[in-house]
Amino acid sequence: MNSSLMNGPLRWMIVLITVGMLLAILHMTGILPRLFRLIFPGPMGSKLTRSFELAIRSLWLRKLRAFLSVLGIIIGTSAVIALMAFGEGSMQDALDDIKRQGATNIIIRSEKPPDESSTGARNFVADYGIKWRDYAQLETIDDIGRMVPMRVFPQAIRYQDRMHNGRLIGTTPGYADVNKLEMAVGRFLLPEDGRKMRNVCVLAAETADKLFPFGKAMGESVKIGYHNYEVIGIMKDRMPTGGTGGSQAAENYNKDVYIPIETCRVRFGDVVFIRQSGSRSGEKVELSQITLTVEAEIDDEAGRAKVRAVGNLIREMLEKNHYKRDWVVTVPLDRLEEAERAKDRFTRLRVLIASISLGVGGIGIMNIMLATVTERTREIGIRRALGAKRKDITLQFLVEAVVQTTIGGIAGVILGLATVFFLPLLWGLFADSPLPAKLHVPSVFLALGVSVAVGVLFGWYPASRAAKLDPIEALRHE
Repeated sequence: MNSSLMNGPLRWMIVLITVGMLLAILHMTGILPRLFRLIFPGPMGSKLTRSFELAIRSLWLRKLRAFLSVLGIIIGTSAVIALMAFGEGSMQDALDDIKRQGATNIIIRSEKPPDESSTGARNFVADYGIKWRDYAQLETIDDIGRMVPMRVFPQAIRYQDRMHNGRLIGTTPGYADVNKLEMAVGRFLLPEDGRKMRNVCVLAAETADKLFPFGKAMGESVKIGYHNYEVIGIMKDRMPTGGTGGSQAAENYNKDVYIPIETCRVRFGDVVFIRQSGSRSGEKVELSQITLTVEAEIDDEAGRAKVRAVGNLIREMLEKNHYKRDWVVTVPLDRLEEAERAKDRFTRLRVLIASISLGVGGIGIMNIMLATVTERTREIGIRRALGAKRKDITLQFLVEAVVQTTIGGIAGVILGLATVFFLPLLWGLFADSPLPAKLHVPSVFLALGVSVAVGVLFGWYPASRAAKLDPIEALRHE
Protein backbone atom coordinates (compact mmCIF):
# COMPACT_ATOMS: atom_id res chain seq x y z
CA MET A 1 0.00 0.00 0.00
CA ASN A 2 1.57 3.27 -1.11
CA SER A 3 1.86 6.46 0.86
CA SER A 4 -1.04 8.20 -0.88
CA LEU A 5 -3.42 5.42 0.16
CA MET A 6 -2.18 5.48 3.72
CA ASN A 7 -2.27 9.25 4.10
CA GLY A 8 -5.94 9.37 3.05
CA PRO A 9 -7.37 7.32 5.97
CA LEU A 10 -4.89 8.86 8.41
CA ARG A 11 -5.88 12.36 7.36
CA TRP A 12 -9.60 11.61 7.79
CA MET A 13 -8.96 10.02 11.20
CA ILE A 14 -7.18 13.15 12.39
CA VAL A 15 -9.96 15.39 11.04
CA LEU A 16 -12.73 13.40 12.72
CA ILE A 17 -10.94 13.12 16.06
CA THR A 18 -10.27 16.86 15.97
CA VAL A 19 -13.92 17.62 15.19
CA GLY A 20 -15.09 15.31 17.98
CA MET A 21 -12.77 16.93 20.53
CA LEU A 22 -13.85 20.40 19.36
CA LEU A 23 -17.55 19.54 19.79
CA ALA A 24 -16.88 18.16 23.28
CA ILE A 25 -15.02 21.34 24.28
CA LEU A 26 -17.76 23.53 22.83
CA HIS A 27 -20.40 21.61 24.78
CA MET A 28 -18.50 21.75 28.08
CA THR A 29 -17.85 25.48 27.75
CA GLY A 30 -21.48 26.22 26.91
CA ILE A 31 -20.66 27.55 23.43
CA LEU A 32 -22.53 24.73 21.65
CA PRO A 33 -25.94 25.64 23.17
CA ARG A 34 -25.40 29.24 22.11
CA LEU A 35 -24.65 28.04 18.58
CA PHE A 36 -27.93 26.08 18.59
CA ARG A 37 -29.82 29.22 19.58
CA LEU A 38 -27.98 31.23 16.94
CA ILE A 39 -28.72 28.73 14.17
CA PHE A 40 -32.31 28.12 15.34
CA PRO A 41 -33.49 31.40 16.85
CA GLY A 42 -36.61 31.58 18.97
CA PRO A 43 -38.36 28.81 20.94
CA MET A 44 -37.20 26.13 18.50
CA GLY A 45 -33.55 26.79 19.31
CA SER A 46 -34.19 26.61 23.06
CA LYS A 47 -36.07 23.33 22.68
CA LEU A 48 -33.32 21.77 20.57
CA THR A 49 -30.70 22.92 23.07
CA ARG A 50 -32.56 21.45 26.04
CA SER A 51 -33.27 18.22 24.13
CA PHE A 52 -29.61 17.91 23.17
CA GLU A 53 -28.46 18.46 26.76
CA LEU A 54 -31.00 15.94 28.09
CA ALA A 55 -29.85 13.39 25.47
CA ILE A 56 -26.18 13.81 26.43
CA ARG A 57 -27.04 13.55 30.16
CA SER A 58 -29.20 10.45 29.60
CA LEU A 59 -26.48 8.72 27.57
CA TRP A 60 -23.83 9.57 30.16
CA LEU A 61 -25.92 8.13 33.00
CA ARG A 62 -26.34 4.85 31.06
CA LYS A 63 -22.92 4.57 29.44
CA LEU A 64 -22.83 0.78 29.02
CA ARG A 65 -26.34 0.60 27.61
CA ALA A 66 -25.62 3.48 25.25
CA PHE A 67 -22.44 1.80 24.04
CA LEU A 68 -24.16 -1.53 23.44
CA SER A 69 -27.02 0.19 21.63
CA VAL A 70 -24.72 2.01 19.20
CA LEU A 71 -22.34 -0.94 18.75
CA GLY A 72 -24.28 -2.09 15.71
CA ILE A 73 -24.01 1.39 14.19
CA ILE A 74 -20.26 1.46 14.88
CA ILE A 75 -19.72 -1.94 13.26
CA GLY A 76 -22.01 -1.12 10.33
CA THR A 77 -20.39 2.24 9.60
CA SER A 78 -16.86 0.84 9.82
CA ALA A 79 -17.92 -2.11 7.64
CA VAL A 80 -19.15 0.26 4.92
CA ILE A 81 -15.83 2.14 4.86
CA ALA A 82 -13.61 -0.96 5.10
CA LEU A 83 -15.54 -2.97 2.51
CA MET A 84 -15.58 -0.08 0.06
CA ALA A 85 -11.87 0.65 0.60
CA PHE A 86 -10.61 -2.91 0.19
CA GLY A 87 -13.03 -3.65 -2.62
CA GLU A 88 -12.05 -0.44 -4.39
CA GLY A 89 -8.37 -1.26 -3.90
CA SER A 90 -8.72 -4.77 -5.31
CA MET A 91 -10.73 -3.64 -8.32
CA GLN A 92 -8.37 -0.72 -8.96
CA ASP A 93 -5.43 -3.13 -8.82
CA ALA A 94 -7.10 -5.23 -11.52
CA LEU A 95 -7.78 -2.13 -13.64
CA ASP A 96 -4.18 -0.97 -13.25
CA ASP A 97 -3.00 -4.41 -14.38
CA ILE A 98 -5.00 -3.97 -17.59
CA LYS A 99 -3.84 -0.39 -18.09
CA ARG A 100 -0.22 -1.50 -17.75
CA GLN A 101 -0.74 -3.36 -21.03
CA GLY A 102 -2.10 -0.16 -22.56
CA ALA A 103 -5.84 0.20 -22.97
CA THR A 104 -5.33 1.62 -26.50
CA ASN A 105 -3.01 -1.25 -27.46
CA ILE A 106 -3.89 -4.19 -29.67
CA ILE A 107 -1.82 -7.33 -29.16
CA ILE A 108 -1.37 -9.87 -31.98
CA ARG A 109 0.24 -13.19 -31.02
CA SER A 110 1.37 -16.19 -32.99
CA GLU A 111 -0.47 -19.29 -31.82
CA LYS A 112 0.33 -22.85 -32.79
CA PRO A 113 -2.73 -24.50 -34.37
CA PRO A 114 -3.98 -27.74 -32.79
CA ASP A 115 -3.04 -29.86 -35.84
CA GLU A 116 0.58 -28.72 -35.48
CA SER A 117 0.68 -29.86 -31.84
CA SER A 118 -0.18 -33.54 -32.39
CA THR A 119 2.39 -36.19 -31.55
CA GLY A 120 2.67 -37.28 -35.16
CA ALA A 121 3.86 -33.82 -36.19
CA ARG A 122 6.90 -33.54 -33.92
CA ASN A 123 9.55 -34.55 -36.44
CA PHE A 124 9.16 -31.68 -38.89
CA VAL A 125 9.47 -27.91 -38.69
CA ALA A 126 6.12 -26.34 -37.87
CA ASP A 127 5.63 -23.12 -39.86
CA TYR A 128 2.97 -20.88 -38.35
CA GLY A 129 2.26 -17.47 -36.88
CA ILE A 130 2.65 -13.86 -37.88
CA LYS A 131 4.90 -13.02 -40.83
CA TRP A 132 6.91 -9.96 -41.68
CA ARG A 133 4.55 -9.39 -44.62
CA ASP A 134 1.71 -9.06 -42.07
CA TYR A 135 3.77 -6.47 -40.25
CA ALA A 136 4.28 -4.50 -43.45
CA GLN A 137 0.55 -4.57 -44.21
CA LEU A 138 -0.37 -3.46 -40.70
CA GLU A 139 1.87 -0.41 -41.14
CA THR A 140 -0.60 0.88 -43.75
CA ILE A 141 -3.37 1.42 -41.15
CA ASP A 142 -3.67 5.17 -40.55
CA ASP A 143 -4.83 5.17 -36.91
CA ILE A 144 -1.84 3.17 -35.62
CA GLY A 145 0.76 5.36 -33.94
CA ARG A 146 3.36 2.76 -32.95
CA MET A 147 4.12 -0.89 -33.70
CA VAL A 148 6.45 -3.04 -31.65
CA PRO A 149 7.38 -6.45 -33.14
CA MET A 150 9.05 -9.11 -31.04
CA ARG A 151 10.47 -12.59 -31.32
CA VAL A 152 10.23 -14.61 -28.10
CA PHE A 153 11.61 -18.07 -27.28
CA PRO A 154 13.25 -19.81 -24.29
CA GLN A 155 16.99 -19.54 -24.08
CA ALA A 156 19.79 -20.18 -21.60
CA ILE A 157 21.81 -17.10 -20.61
CA ARG A 158 25.30 -17.76 -19.22
CA TYR A 159 27.92 -15.76 -17.39
CA GLN A 160 31.05 -17.67 -16.39
CA ASP A 161 29.81 -20.68 -14.37
CA ARG A 162 26.32 -19.30 -13.75
CA MET A 163 23.31 -19.99 -15.99
CA HIS A 164 19.76 -18.70 -16.07
CA ASN A 165 16.91 -20.14 -18.13
CA GLY A 166 14.72 -17.28 -19.26
CA ARG A 167 13.09 -15.74 -22.29
CA LEU A 168 15.08 -14.19 -25.10
CA ILE A 169 13.15 -11.29 -26.60
CA GLY A 170 14.24 -9.71 -29.82
CA THR A 171 12.43 -6.40 -30.09
CA THR A 172 12.66 -2.68 -30.83
CA PRO A 173 13.22 0.37 -28.57
CA GLY A 174 9.45 0.94 -28.23
CA TYR A 175 9.04 -2.27 -26.19
CA ALA A 176 9.90 -0.58 -22.90
CA ASP A 177 7.34 2.20 -23.41
CA VAL A 178 4.54 -0.14 -24.49
CA ASN A 179 5.00 -2.47 -21.52
CA LYS A 180 5.71 0.31 -18.97
CA LEU A 181 9.21 -0.96 -18.14
CA GLU A 182 11.63 1.25 -16.21
CA MET A 183 15.39 1.19 -16.19
CA ALA A 184 17.30 0.57 -12.96
CA VAL A 185 20.69 1.39 -14.51
CA GLY A 186 21.97 1.91 -18.02
CA ARG A 187 19.75 2.31 -21.07
CA PHE A 188 17.31 0.32 -23.18
CA LEU A 189 17.81 -0.54 -26.84
CA LEU A 190 18.32 2.27 -29.37
CA PRO A 191 17.42 2.32 -33.10
CA GLU A 192 21.10 2.29 -34.12
CA ASP A 193 21.61 -0.92 -32.10
CA GLY A 194 19.31 -2.64 -34.56
CA ARG A 195 20.57 -0.90 -37.69
CA LYS A 196 24.18 -1.84 -36.86
CA MET A 197 23.11 -5.28 -35.54
CA ARG A 198 25.10 -4.83 -32.36
CA ASN A 199 25.54 -7.66 -29.87
CA VAL A 200 24.06 -5.77 -26.93
CA CYS A 201 21.45 -6.86 -24.39
CA VAL A 202 19.34 -5.53 -21.54
CA LEU A 203 18.72 -7.80 -18.54
CA ALA A 204 15.51 -8.02 -16.55
CA ALA A 205 15.71 -7.72 -12.75
CA GLU A 206 15.66 -11.42 -11.83
CA THR A 207 17.95 -12.35 -14.71
CA ALA A 208 20.54 -9.82 -13.50
CA ASP A 209 20.25 -11.10 -9.91
CA LYS A 210 20.81 -14.70 -11.01
CA LEU A 211 23.82 -14.00 -13.20
CA PHE A 212 25.41 -11.20 -11.15
CA PRO A 213 24.43 -11.76 -7.52
CA PHE A 214 27.52 -10.02 -6.11
CA GLY A 215 28.93 -7.79 -8.83
CA LYS A 216 27.98 -5.11 -11.35
CA ALA A 217 26.53 -6.37 -14.60
CA MET A 218 27.03 -3.18 -16.62
CA GLY A 219 29.67 -3.58 -19.31
CA GLU A 220 30.05 -7.33 -18.76
CA SER A 221 29.39 -9.89 -21.50
CA VAL A 222 26.87 -12.72 -21.23
CA LYS A 223 26.69 -15.67 -23.60
CA ILE A 224 23.41 -16.35 -25.40
CA GLY A 225 23.57 -19.24 -27.84
CA TYR A 226 26.98 -19.10 -29.49
CA HIS A 227 27.61 -15.37 -29.17
CA ASN A 228 28.53 -12.89 -26.46
CA TYR A 229 26.39 -9.83 -25.75
CA GLU A 230 27.42 -6.72 -23.84
CA VAL A 231 25.11 -5.72 -21.00
CA ILE A 232 24.01 -2.11 -21.57
CA GLY A 233 21.14 -1.88 -19.05
CA ILE A 234 19.19 -3.53 -16.24
CA MET A 235 15.43 -3.19 -15.77
CA LYS A 236 13.59 -2.49 -12.53
CA ASP A 237 11.43 -5.19 -11.00
CA ARG A 238 8.09 -5.36 -12.85
CA MET A 239 4.83 -6.81 -11.54
CA PRO A 240 3.62 -9.70 -13.75
CA THR A 241 0.45 -9.24 -15.78
CA GLY A 242 -2.56 -11.50 -15.35
CA GLY A 243 -3.91 -13.84 -18.01
CA THR A 244 -7.07 -13.20 -20.01
CA GLY A 245 -8.78 -16.55 -19.90
CA GLY A 246 -6.87 -18.36 -22.63
CA SER A 247 -6.27 -15.56 -25.12
CA GLN A 248 -3.26 -14.29 -23.20
CA ALA A 249 -1.13 -16.09 -20.66
CA ALA A 250 0.19 -14.42 -17.54
CA GLU A 251 3.47 -12.73 -18.39
CA ASN A 252 6.47 -12.42 -16.07
CA TYR A 253 8.89 -9.76 -17.32
CA ASN A 254 11.56 -10.31 -14.67
CA LYS A 255 13.19 -13.37 -16.31
CA ASP A 256 13.79 -11.82 -19.74
CA VAL A 257 16.78 -10.64 -21.72
CA TYR A 258 16.28 -8.13 -24.56
CA ILE A 259 18.30 -7.82 -27.76
CA PRO A 260 17.65 -5.91 -31.03
CA ILE A 261 15.23 -7.81 -33.25
CA GLU A 262 17.56 -7.33 -36.25
CA THR A 263 20.39 -8.97 -34.31
CA CYS A 264 18.02 -11.76 -33.28
CA ARG A 265 17.11 -12.53 -36.91
CA VAL A 266 20.76 -12.71 -37.93
CA ARG A 267 22.02 -14.73 -34.92
CA PHE A 268 19.10 -17.14 -34.45
CA GLY A 269 17.04 -17.01 -37.64
CA ASP A 270 13.36 -17.82 -37.86
CA VAL A 271 13.65 -21.55 -37.10
CA VAL A 272 14.20 -22.55 -33.47
CA PHE A 273 14.69 -26.21 -32.49
CA ILE A 274 13.25 -27.38 -29.18
CA ARG A 275 14.50 -30.56 -27.52
CA GLN A 276 11.85 -32.71 -25.86
CA SER A 277 11.97 -36.17 -24.31
CA GLY A 278 12.88 -38.60 -27.10
CA SER A 279 12.43 -36.10 -29.93
CA ARG A 280 13.72 -32.89 -31.44
CA SER A 281 11.24 -30.62 -33.17
CA GLY A 282 11.54 -27.23 -34.81
CA GLU A 283 9.31 -24.20 -35.10
CA LYS A 284 9.48 -21.49 -37.74
CA VAL A 285 7.91 -18.33 -36.33
CA GLU A 286 8.96 -15.06 -37.92
CA LEU A 287 7.25 -12.88 -35.27
CA SER A 288 5.97 -14.06 -31.92
CA GLN A 289 3.98 -10.92 -31.20
CA ILE A 290 3.17 -7.45 -32.49
CA THR A 291 1.88 -4.77 -30.12
CA LEU A 292 0.14 -1.85 -31.82
CA THR A 293 -0.85 1.43 -30.18
CA VAL A 294 -3.93 3.17 -31.57
CA GLU A 295 -3.92 6.97 -31.49
CA ALA A 296 -7.08 7.46 -29.40
CA GLU A 297 -8.24 8.81 -26.04
CA ILE A 298 -9.24 5.98 -23.73
CA ASP A 299 -11.60 8.19 -21.68
CA ASP A 300 -13.53 9.23 -24.78
CA GLU A 301 -16.23 6.99 -26.25
CA ALA A 302 -15.18 7.96 -29.78
CA GLY A 303 -11.61 6.92 -28.93
CA ARG A 304 -12.79 3.56 -27.63
CA ALA A 305 -14.85 3.03 -30.78
CA LYS A 306 -11.73 3.73 -32.86
CA VAL A 307 -9.76 1.05 -30.93
CA ARG A 308 -12.53 -1.51 -31.56
CA ALA A 309 -12.69 -0.60 -35.24
CA VAL A 310 -8.92 -1.05 -35.68
CA GLY A 311 -9.10 -4.39 -33.86
CA ASN A 312 -11.83 -5.62 -36.21
CA LEU A 313 -9.86 -4.42 -39.23
CA ILE A 314 -6.76 -6.32 -38.06
CA ARG A 315 -8.78 -9.53 -37.62
CA GLU A 316 -10.16 -9.21 -41.17
CA MET A 317 -6.67 -8.67 -42.61
CA LEU A 318 -5.21 -11.69 -40.81
CA GLU A 319 -8.12 -13.92 -41.82
CA LYS A 320 -7.46 -13.09 -45.48
CA ASN A 321 -3.69 -13.67 -45.25
CA HIS A 322 -3.72 -16.92 -43.19
CA TYR A 323 -5.49 -20.07 -44.30
CA LYS A 324 -5.33 -21.45 -40.75
CA ARG A 325 -6.02 -19.86 -37.40
CA ASP A 326 -2.41 -19.47 -36.24
CA TRP A 327 -2.85 -16.06 -34.63
CA VAL A 328 -4.88 -14.46 -31.85
CA VAL A 329 -5.81 -10.79 -31.39
CA THR A 330 -6.22 -9.41 -27.87
CA VAL A 331 -7.74 -5.99 -27.20
CA PRO A 332 -7.08 -4.96 -23.57
CA LEU A 333 -9.87 -2.37 -23.92
CA ASP A 334 -12.42 -5.21 -23.82
CA ARG A 335 -10.97 -6.42 -20.54
CA LEU A 336 -10.92 -2.86 -19.18
CA GLU A 337 -14.59 -2.27 -19.95
CA GLU A 338 -15.55 -5.65 -18.53
CA ALA A 339 -13.60 -4.91 -15.37
CA GLU A 340 -15.25 -1.48 -15.08
CA ARG A 341 -18.70 -3.07 -15.32
CA ALA A 342 -17.72 -5.68 -12.73
CA LYS A 343 -16.43 -2.92 -10.47
CA ASP A 344 -19.79 -1.12 -10.58
CA ARG A 345 -21.68 -4.35 -9.81
CA PHE A 346 -19.46 -5.22 -6.87
CA THR A 347 -19.65 -1.66 -5.55
CA ARG A 348 -23.43 -1.92 -5.35
CA LEU A 349 -23.15 -5.35 -3.75
CA ARG A 350 -20.70 -4.09 -1.11
CA VAL A 351 -22.97 -1.16 -0.27
CA LEU A 352 -25.93 -3.53 0.10
CA ILE A 353 -24.03 -5.90 2.41
CA ALA A 354 -22.72 -3.07 4.56
CA SER A 355 -26.17 -1.42 4.69
CA ILE A 356 -27.57 -4.57 6.25
CA SER A 357 -25.20 -4.04 9.17
CA LEU A 358 -26.47 -0.47 9.55
CA GLY A 359 -30.06 -1.72 9.44
CA VAL A 360 -29.35 -4.26 12.18
CA GLY A 361 -27.73 -1.50 14.24
CA GLY A 362 -30.84 0.65 13.75
CA ILE A 363 -33.06 -2.14 15.06
CA GLY A 364 -30.86 -2.31 18.14
CA ILE A 365 -31.29 1.42 18.66
CA MET A 366 -35.08 1.08 18.37
CA ASN A 367 -35.17 -1.77 20.89
CA ILE A 368 -33.17 0.20 23.43
CA MET A 369 -35.28 3.30 22.85
CA LEU A 370 -38.50 1.34 23.39
CA ALA A 371 -37.08 -0.01 26.64
CA THR A 372 -36.09 3.54 27.61
CA VAL A 373 -39.63 4.77 26.97
CA THR A 374 -41.00 2.08 29.28
CA GLU A 375 -38.48 2.97 32.01
CA ARG A 376 -39.15 6.68 31.75
CA THR A 377 -42.93 6.52 31.53
CA ARG A 378 -43.37 8.31 34.86
CA GLU A 379 -40.92 11.03 33.76
CA ILE A 380 -42.96 11.51 30.58
CA GLY A 381 -46.13 11.80 32.65
CA ILE A 382 -44.56 14.48 34.86
CA ARG A 383 -43.40 16.48 31.85
CA ARG A 384 -46.84 16.27 30.26
CA ALA A 385 -48.47 17.34 33.56
CA LEU A 386 -46.15 20.35 33.70
CA GLY A 387 -47.26 21.48 30.25
CA ALA A 388 -45.01 19.69 27.77
CA LYS A 389 -46.71 19.01 24.45
CA ARG A 390 -46.59 15.80 22.47
CA LYS A 391 -44.18 17.28 19.94
CA ASP A 392 -41.83 18.22 22.82
CA ILE A 393 -41.75 14.60 24.01
CA THR A 394 -41.26 13.40 20.42
CA LEU A 395 -38.40 15.86 19.90
CA GLN A 396 -36.71 14.81 23.15
CA PHE A 397 -36.57 11.10 22.31
CA LEU A 398 -35.87 11.71 18.62
CA VAL A 399 -32.87 13.92 19.44
CA GLU A 400 -31.64 11.28 21.87
CA ALA A 401 -31.79 8.61 19.16
CA VAL A 402 -30.05 10.86 16.61
CA VAL A 403 -27.32 11.78 19.10
CA GLN A 404 -26.67 8.07 19.75
CA THR A 405 -26.44 7.17 16.07
CA THR A 406 -24.33 10.25 15.28
CA ILE A 407 -21.83 9.39 18.01
CA GLY A 408 -21.86 5.77 16.82
CA GLY A 409 -21.39 6.90 13.22
CA ILE A 410 -18.37 9.07 14.08
CA ALA A 411 -16.84 6.23 16.12
CA GLY A 412 -17.53 3.84 13.23
CA VAL A 413 -15.86 6.16 10.75
CA ILE A 414 -12.76 6.39 12.94
CA LEU A 415 -12.71 2.58 13.35
CA GLY A 416 -13.17 2.09 9.60
CA LEU A 417 -10.37 4.50 8.73
CA ALA A 418 -8.10 2.82 11.28
CA THR A 419 -8.86 -0.54 9.66
CA VAL A 420 -8.05 0.78 6.19
CA PHE A 421 -4.84 2.35 7.49
CA PHE A 422 -3.42 -0.37 9.76
CA LEU A 423 -4.69 -3.67 8.30
CA PRO A 424 -2.57 -3.47 5.09
CA LEU A 425 0.48 -2.73 7.26
CA LEU A 426 -0.18 -5.80 9.42
CA TRP A 427 -0.96 -7.85 6.32
CA GLY A 428 2.41 -6.91 4.83
CA LEU A 429 4.20 -8.28 7.89
CA PHE A 430 2.76 -11.78 7.52
CA ALA A 431 1.96 -12.15 3.81
CA ASP A 432 4.09 -11.91 0.68
CA SER A 433 1.45 -10.26 -1.49
CA PRO A 434 0.18 -6.76 -0.60
CA LEU A 435 -3.39 -6.08 0.47
CA PRO A 436 -4.59 -3.35 -1.90
CA ALA A 437 -6.76 -0.65 -0.35
CA LYS A 438 -8.03 2.64 -1.72
CA LEU A 439 -10.07 4.95 0.46
CA HIS A 440 -13.48 5.62 -1.10
CA VAL A 441 -14.14 9.11 0.26
CA PRO A 442 -17.88 9.22 -0.65
CA SER A 443 -18.43 6.09 1.46
CA VAL A 444 -17.20 7.99 4.56
CA PHE A 445 -19.89 10.65 4.20
CA LEU A 446 -22.45 8.09 3.03
CA ALA A 447 -21.91 5.88 6.08
CA LEU A 448 -22.05 8.85 8.46
CA GLY A 449 -25.16 10.26 6.78
CA VAL A 450 -26.94 6.90 6.78
CA SER A 451 -26.13 6.40 10.47
CA VAL A 452 -27.82 9.73 11.28
CA ALA A 453 -30.76 8.80 9.05
CA VAL A 454 -31.04 5.47 10.87
CA GLY A 455 -31.38 7.42 14.12
CA VAL A 456 -34.26 9.43 12.66
CA LEU A 457 -35.92 6.38 11.08
CA PHE A 458 -35.67 3.98 14.00
CA GLY A 459 -36.03 6.66 16.68
CA TRP A 460 -39.27 8.07 15.33
CA TYR A 461 -41.49 5.16 16.41
CA PRO A 462 -40.30 5.04 20.07
CA ALA A 463 -40.50 8.86 20.21
CA SER A 464 -44.04 8.97 18.84
CA ARG A 465 -45.07 6.13 21.14
CA ALA A 466 -43.73 8.06 24.13
CA ALA A 467 -45.60 11.18 23.02
CA LYS A 468 -48.91 9.28 22.75
CA LEU A 469 -48.83 8.05 26.36
CA ASP A 470 -51.77 9.23 28.44
CA PRO A 471 -50.43 11.65 31.12
CA ILE A 472 -52.66 10.24 33.87
CA GLU A 473 -51.72 6.63 33.13
CA ALA A 474 -48.06 7.63 32.84
CA LEU A 475 -48.10 9.24 36.32
CA ARG A 476 -49.60 6.07 37.80
CA HIS A 477 -46.86 3.90 36.27
CA GLU A 478 -44.48 2.33 38.77
